[in-house]
Amino acid sequence: MNDQPEPAAYPQVNVQVDQVEPVPRRIRAVLAGETVLDTTRAHYVWEVPYYPQYYIPLADVRAGLLVPEEGDAAFEESSRGTAQRHGLCLGDEWRPGAAKVLPQSPVPGLGGTARFEWGALDAWFEEDEQVFVHPRSPYVRVDALRSTRTVRVERNGTVLAESSSPVLVFETGLPTRYYLDRTDVDFRSLVPSDTVTACPYKGTTTGYWSARIGGRLHPDLAWCYDFPTHQLAPIAGLVAFYNERVDLWVDGRKQARP
Repeated sequence: MNDQPEPAAYPQVNVQVDQVEPVPRRIRAVLAGETVLDTTRAHYVWEVPYYPQYYIPLADVRAGLLVPEEGDAAFEESSRGTAQRHGLCLGDEWRPGAAKVLPQSPVPGLGGTARFEWGALDAWFEEDEQVFVHPRSPYVRVDALRSTRTVRVERNGTVLAESSSPVLVFETGLPTRYYLDRTDVDFRSLVPSDTVTACPYKGTTTGYWSARIGGRLHPDLAWCYDFPTHQLAPIAGLVAFYNERVDLWVDGRKQARP
């Protein structure tokens, strides 16, 4: 094996902050089993370069649920205009600071819209498919490809996995992830963890593992999705390791940690 790390190389997200685009999908969100918003007229707005937020026309938000908050802290200035924070009240549910409402905006299409905090709603849907964590960026591509490249995973000299039949996941803005059959993973050094994470493109994890090596616990090195989104079906039940936290060789060449 070559111990000289290969330079990390993968495509970066190339979107400008404050970019605005129309959302061609129906967007819905629910709270306590009730629909709070339902629109085919949302806009993507990139407040950060990595992923967008939905800006929802107020006319497509169920009337009477948004309650304006008062005081200087309730108002926020940005290049999109002055937004006022609103709480969300639905029956016994009260979610303070649930939305920022833009009555007017210098940006075409954003006047009279609301940007909801993701966690203020119980579930979000694009068409009839649930979306997790944040809106999916239309500029991010995720592919899962079966490969015969050899992959070896180590931590502190201990081999954790070795495979010649990985599934490679390519996701814009992230290093390539290598998903391995469980029979290629050495679970003797792995300890199940209670950690659960979610991804807008893959779904919610069903397993996490830390590694106990030489008496030290290295937390949350590996994870799996037993029930990923249908686009990522090839990774179902497979185990991946964080490139950033292990030593990784691909075809005998050590990979630089991202």
